[in-house]
Amino acid sequence: MLPKLDSYAALAVAVGVNLQPGQPLVISCPVDCADFARLIAEKAYDAGASEVVVRWSDDNITRQKYLRADDAVFDTLPQWLEKFFYEHADRGAAIISVFAEDPETLLGVDPNRIARWQKASHAKLKDYYERQMRNDFRWCVVSAPVDAWAEKVFPGREDKNAALWDAICRAADLRGTPEETVAVWQDKVKRLGGFAEKLTAYNFTKLHYKNSLGTDFTVGLPKNHMWSAAGELAADGVRFVANIPTEEVFTLPDRSTADGVVYAALPLVLSGNIIRDIRLTFRNGKIVESYASEGQEFLDAELDLDEGARYLGEVALVPYHSPISALGVLFYNTLFDENAACHLAFGEAYPLFTDVTELSKDEIAARGANSSMTHIDFMIGTPDLSITGITADGREVPVFADGDFAEL
Repeated sequence: MLPKLDSYAALAVAVGVNLQPGQPLVISCPVDCADFARLIAEKAYDAGASEVVVRWSDDNITRQKYLRADDAVFDTLPQWLEKFFYEHADRGAAIISVFAEDPETLLGVDPNRIARWQKASHAKLKDYYERQMRNDFRWCVVSAPVDAWAEKVFPGREDKNAALWDAICRAADLRGTPEETVAVWQDKVKRLGGFAEKLTAYNFTKLHYKNSLGTDFTVGLPKNHMWSAAGELAADGVRFVANIPTEEVFTLPDRSTADGVVYAALPLVLSGNIIRDIRLTFRNGKIVESYASEGQEFLDAELDLDEGARYLGEVALVPYHSPISALGVLFYNTLFDENAACHLAFGEAYPLFTDVTELSKDEIAARGANSSMTHIDFMIGTPDLSITGITADGREVPVFADGDFAEL
């Protein structure tokens, strides 16, 4: 195992979930990445974890289930699994997810089965996901190679797993020692937080996107929206970083005010399938037309999950010349690819309001926050992307120019 993984595991525990002494930790992880999960568990116990619980997954078993299981199983979430999520959340556990999968795990699977399982899961775990979105507990997503993913990113290379590990470590800003890595990330949180504060102060009413791919799109932002970045505050007052790596500064849009056309700049891995060349047309906030040169049926299945799936839940700003983009690697993994380019997400919105603690669920919805059982990021950033912010008094402020942040 690479020496830097010691720093990666320590980063996930100390900065990602900021584990506190006496707190339990849940790790969700593919069986292929067991060594990394064990290293995270070791760091967690070193930090004083009361208990570490691991929930394993396996791409092969998942694929077999979707292809061969009885049809009825996709309409019901097992009670034991529902209980697992809620019990650990109620215990105040922190959650680390090792997101690593074959980008084509579910290639050829009936999209109806996938959609039904998503609906059944969301129906039972709706409150859990809402708690996660409002940071009732601390959570973090990290990653590690699996063979099929490494082959997709570095096809034909004998050292593909080592090459992917190296790319992951570089994307995550891992340095020599855990202490050095933590210090680098503390600086990153401060730098990205500065951008978020400046954007929040502008209180833009809308953003206008344009580039040579054909994107020409305006999205409204709700009153008193707040921009967020790497460091987030959990309900217990402890700061954490939900994604490692991260380069984004993001907020929520007004669900009813998106208009125009958006072209994806990178492929999207969705439900174990690759979707290419996405084009979405918006009218009054809603996606009224969708296109993909590959994987159209999976894109449409996701957009048809519920009413909110055809509305936006996130706008995120990432400089085209970000450290991850500079690697020149297409990861086929949203955790990395979304941090190489500006992106949008259709589906559920994070309730990012400056006065969110004073708002009820109904008031949050009335402000324009979208609600859905899905949240799918897709990448739209290009070297020539321009984004203009419009203030309440009609002033136009350059936010992005030639793919990167303008002077704010």
